[in-house]
Amino acid sequence: MSANTGELVGAFVTPPIALPQLVPSRTCLQCDVCCRFPDPDSALRPYFTENEITQALAGGIEATAFPNRLGSQVILVPEPHGEGYLCPAFDAATSTCRIYEQRPLDCQLYPLALMWNEPHDQVLLGWDTKCPFMREEIPGEIQRHADRVMALLDQPDILDHVVAHPRLIGRFQEDVVVLALLSRLTDAVAKQWGTAPLHRFTLDDIPRMTTALDRSGWRHAQSLAAYSPVYHYMWNGLLAYWWMELEGAFCLFAQSPDGWFMPLPPIGAGSIDKSLCGAIGLLRRWNGDSPVSRVENVPSQLVSEFERLGYRLTPKEPDYLYRATDLEALAGDRYRSQRALCNRFEREQPFEVSTYQVGDRQDCRALLADWSRQKQAEGLESFGAMLLADAASAHEVIWSQASALRLTGKVVKIHGRLCAYTFGYWLTSRTFCVLLEVADRTVPGLAQYLFWETCRMAVAEGAEYINTMDDAGLPGLRASKQAYHPIILIPNVAAFPACAS
Repeated sequence: MSANTGELVGAFVTPPIALPQLVPSRTCLQCDVCCRFPDPDSALRPYFTENEITQALAGGIEATAFPNRLGSQVILVPEPHGEGYLCPAFDAATSTCRIYEQRPLDCQLYPLALMWNEPHDQVLLGWDTKCPFMREEIPGEIQRHADRVMALLDQPDILDHVVAHPRLIGRFQEDVVVLALLSRLTDAVAKQWGTAPLHRFTLDDIPRMTTALDRSGWRHAQSLAAYSPVYHYMWNGLLAYWWMELEGAFCLFAQSPDGWFMPLPPIGAGSIDKSLCGAIGLLRRWNGDSPVSRVENVPSQLVSEFERLGYRLTPKEPDYLYRATDLEALAGDRYRSQRALCNRFEREQPFEVSTYQVGDRQDCRALLADWSRQKQAEGLESFGAMLLADAASAHEVIWSQASALRLTGKVVKIHGRLCAYTFGYWLTSRTFCVLLEVADRTVPGLAQYLFWETCRMAVAEGAEYINTMDDAGLPGLRASKQAYHPIILIPNVAAFPACAS
């Protein structure tokens, strides 16, 4: 066993020698399960470590597939001839992996899977019943294969490898048959990341976060748009979001290429002193002395508490808040330009406005690509270009999960061609947030009409305020938002622990 184990260790750590497959290659080539995903934010999309990313890039995978070069789940690509999404390493024409000999540990393990148990206090090894071959395989052979893998997972190098990348351990799945408890790996993960269960942030966690926000009292008509789960969830492809309960508070963490931070303060009723202390302690543990450790989107009612605790507060770009009836009416000289553009669009274009349907996704994707080219042709500063490049994966999540996220989506078609779309959400019963807008920039008045239509819809459904979020520090976007005359710029603050500089 020892000689065989040593050979397999090399297979995990330094491909091209591969972990021996339980499933024959010919069976894999005939299967439509692996490498294909229904949604862009699938929790099951493969995870690549830093070394595996380097090997994948050398194998021809685009750099845009990896939002964090230190380790990340891949950004999935749309299925070219149908619905759903593919791993960027998958060649749909031949049903083969383009980097099979350098595939990551996450893929080498399959159809075995690492996951937490339901209470999230033990790491398990199981086999995925979604694999058709495994349904027919003799259980004894599955167990023998699992025993070989468990021997590998006990090797120090591989154990450290998994511990350093906790996203390799999935959340509990009822359709994965448990084969073994991995106590040694469980203990090692707790030693590195803390004893409080650290969960991936998924769609299933949105009700929990929503309840916590409602209890916190932070959400009111003039709150930051960030006090909604969808504001964060849409970026789940670019950032790795996690959450845990600390001292009764819901703590949201984001893992970026620079390190870990909190997108929001600990969310709960009453004082946050203890939960904040615990959360910052974890950030210091994970980031060391890096100044990236911080708390974003601190509400105004908590500013004095952060000051008392010795945090350094830094102003961020504010949210723009408008009186909804002002934007519905567009009355008076101050809205003359916007009103004229809306009238021109209505006069010149045979258009129709309809509710977004998932069947519009392909047309939205094409429009976003055209719109991005238009923006780039007009000239963008480097930060604006970076935001534009990041937008595609967030929009894919919105198109795919609009219904689950309870988003309001509208599309505009001219002569049957989709030429604009917008999505938003209700922050409260009185405030509607505009999440994103995309409009063909060659059609005069289209963007203004799209926004006007959104505001009229919101007022008809009871909105008193419209929040268009911040301007990202971009002068052009700032001018556009100011032109609609906000009634309030909602303050936004980031808080840094006193020792960070």
